[in-house]
Amino acid sequence: MQTEAYIHSIETMGTLEGPGLRYVIFMQGCPMRCRFCHNPDTWYISRGRLVNVDWLFNDIGKYLPYIQASGGVSVSGGEPLLQADFLEVLFRRLAAIKVHKLIDTSGFASVERVKGLINLTDLILLSIKSIRPARFQEMSGQSPERTFRLARYLTQIEKPVWVRYVIIPGITDDASELQELAAWIAGMPNVQRLELLPYHALGVYKWSRLGIEYPLPQAQPPTEQQMNEVRAKLASWLPGRKIV
Repeated sequence: MQTEAYIHSIETMGTLEGPGLRYVIFMQGCPMRCRFCHNPDTWYISRGRLVNVDWLFNDIGKYLPYIQASGGVSVSGGEPLLQADFLEVLFRRLAAIKVHKLIDTSGFASVERVKGLINLTDLILLSIKSIRPARFQEMSGQSPERTFRLARYLTQIEKPVWVRYVIIPGITDDASELQELAAWIAGMPNVQRLELLPYHALGVYKWSRLGIEYPLPQAQPPTEQQMNEVRAKLASWLPGRKIV
């Protein structure tokens, strides 16, 4: 039983990581090296803050009056599944007091190793770097095999999923690739919605501070018109699915 884990930070009143008002834990450590990562300071697990599950559970308890009604606890990163054993202990305790539990993940994990945690999780936010294997590896530095295998498992057990996909003009908004993404989602009835996240450069300064060359120096955030065009295309390919 793992009772300690490395975290990056905590947001006690989050509104962007799932439904309602949420207590958000940002875990430390990530095996991916995404070209558009806005938190490269989360990559190395040992650079985080070591916390005990009792302390974290008690801290969450301070905010239950605000989060329990329509929100809950979200775990993001970094990659939360790297510390799945710790989160399983925490989630069992949260389940006992009926708190909604969410994991925001890139899916880079062994399915067998995280089954216990997944079964305790109410909602998965699954980040897809690209639907094309070669592009996925180019964008993330890792093979998509584990992510896609986890996605298949989530469909098999009918686990609610929100798919997240970052729109970078000229890089991830190719119409044919978007159509492939839509076809993939169409085969997953457990996907409740598709979240299109506009690329932003707010984390670029962290790369500079860490002495790492930013790999997408020419990338620009999409305009609202560009985002609306992408949404319209995907809505036509995924009728009845929620796209935001």
